[in-house]
Formats: sequence, structure tokens, C-alpha cells
Amino acid sequence: MVSVWRAAMAVVAMAGLVGSAAQTGQAQVPWPTGVHVEVPSRWTPVVPGAYGPDTAVVILGYGLTPAGTMREELVRRLRVGLLQAALAPLSPIIVTGGNPRSGITEADAMSEWLVANGVAPERILREGRADSTVQNARHTAALMAERGLRGAVLVTSDDHIGRASAAFVAADIAVVGELTPDRVPWFVRPVWVGTFGANSPHPGP
Repeated sequence: MVSVWRAAMAVVAMAGLVGSAAQTGQAQVPWPTGVHVEVPSRWTPVVPGAYGPDTAVVILGYGLTPAGTMREELVRRLRVGLLQAALAPLSPIIVTGGNPRSGITEADAMSEWLVANGVAPERILREGRADSTVQNARHTAALMAERGLRGAVLVTSDDHIGRASAAFVAADIAVVGELTPDRVPWFVRPVWVGTFGANSPHPGP
């Protein structure tokens, strides 16, 4: 069993190791046996933070396939969002993205993935109307205002985070954190988030 505390400590330890490797220009890191982590050769690690119930973990969508299935880039975002959710168990999770394919929105697909990986359905807020980054921000801002949420941790891709953060700030959202798959150490098999936190790796998607 993997506790939330052990998961957090593992992230901190990995961040330190990768930061050390990045300074020396080497990408070879002595990971624990059985743990596989993506390590770009040049990488500034970011450790997910611990937040309270007034801060939302906001995962931005990515275009689905014509069949309504998720592309790998969206799964990578979800894995990072799942890790952040494990370290901030009181924070609600907002999945934002419309653009339906085969009747499935990005928000629907993301929500289903999170539930399949152990997140309680009532913790997830779906925003399934947005069809652009600006609309992601505006619709999320309205949803956060309804729930009395004050801050957001944005989860998206590295080449999108700057534009996304600017859009959310313009929508009067306090962006308290920015996470991307390229900046955060994450397990190929992510920790499973149960009702009370992170448990053993889950055999889900």
C-alpha cells in the first residue's frame, strides 16, 4: 500500500534527484527498483503542492479522437492531475473541455478516467461547454464562483501552460500553481486515488 505521505515524499525525492541530474547535464537517475519515470534531459522539476478545499485542481482538455477516445497527451495531463489530487485530497477537481466527438465531451472522458482510477465522482466538477482556452477559463471561473473556490492549480501541457495561465488570470482566477507532464515526475502506472487518498497502483486505464 502506498500512503499519500509516502507518495508525496517520493515526489520530493525524485524532484531533488532530477534537479541534481539536470545541473550536471545528465539524465541518468538511480530510480527505485520497479519505478519508471520519464526524465527529459533538460528539465526543471515542479513538486505538486498541498492545497485546501477552496483551491481547485483544474485539468484542461485536449482534442478527442473521432471515436470519442482520449489521446495520449490528455492521459498524461490526467496522470499529473491525479498525482496533484492525491496530495491535496480536500481540493475539488475541475475537468474543462467541450468539443464533443461521438457524443462525448473532453470533460466527460476525463471524468470517466478519473473515476476509473479511484476518484470519488462527487469530487469532480465537469465543465463541458468550452471549445477554446479562453472559454476554458471563463466557464471555469463561473463554476468556481458558484462553489466559492478562490484559487486554481492548472494542469495542462508544457506548450500550453503559458497561454492557459494568462487566460485564467484574465478571467480573474488566482492561479496558485502550474503543472505539466514535462515538469512533474509521475509514474507510468500512477497511484490510485481512493476516497481517503492514494492507495496501491490501480489496474485501470
